[in-house]
Amino acid sequence: MLEKIQILLFRYADKIMSPRWFLKQVPSVDDIIAYSGNLAIEIVSHCWNYSHLLVYNLSSYVNHPPTKTKVTVTVFYSKSDQKTSKILNHFSNIKVKNVTWNWQEIPTDQLLRRAIGRNKAALHTKANWIWFIDCDLIFGKGCLDSLADTLQNRKDFLLFPQAENVTDLLKGDNKILQISNKPQIVNIDSKMFYPKNITRAVGAYQIVHADIARSCGYCNNIAAYQTPSMHWQKTFEDRTFRWLIGTHGTAIDIPHIYRIRHIAKGRYKKNSRWSRIRAYIRLMQS
Repeated sequence: MLEKIQILLFRYADKIMSPRWFLKQVPSVDDIIAYSGNLAIEIVSHCWNYSHLLVYNLSSYVNHPPTKTKVTVTVFYSKSDQKTSKILNHFSNIKVKNVTWNWQEIPTDQLLRRAIGRNKAALHTKANWIWFIDCDLIFGKGCLDSLADTLQNRKDFLLFPQAENVTDLLKGDNKILQISNKPQIVNIDSKMFYPKNITRAVGAYQIVHADIARSCGYCNNIAAYQTPSMHWQKTFEDRTFRWLIGTHGTAIDIPHIYRIRHIAKGRYKKNSRWSRIRAYIRLMQS
């Protein structure tokens, strides 16, 4: 109960607390290196019962490999999720130029608190930039190369794409959600997606300068966000992260980003009362 109260407080932290209580110092712009040349970018996701969408994300690196950047693809997962483990094992055997697979197995109770993995990745990244995504993101042709061009010589703490392309809310019997029931390289029909604006660096769209990531971590000193859980926790920590580093991010133009939207969330027990409630809420929000 105390943990839930703490997380609720952090949702309104900007009105009642100072971020310096939890992060004593954020580097100044003068402390940040303006990286240029053949940049290294780490892209970090979590996967829990989302293997049918993760396969699209991983396939996009194979279908459209970067040519202007070195990309490390970091996926946090639990071996108890056998379908995800099978997908990761399959892609481990696929060599992609300029792409390094980096599977990070962690205990399930750590996986279910997304900020724990993000914090580990932030503190230890060797890249110039680190992008925290969701595993249902798909990078189309030229997307990662465009990102590499845009990141040249920048000192921004936090960036985000100004737009994405999304599907309608798909039901479980949709062919997009069914085609990936076995490990394979898959692709999308871009005609099924439509553009949607992004207004701030929300959870799947946080592109962080690695100097900031290594210095600040990801909600590193907030116990409520670094405590393992036996149930998947709502991901409110991205708002707290923005509050801690003092920015909602700067929009940049990155083409050909796709996201598959679906009514049923894999992290909730199938056909449970809560999964039905969540599906209804998502439908109404859409």
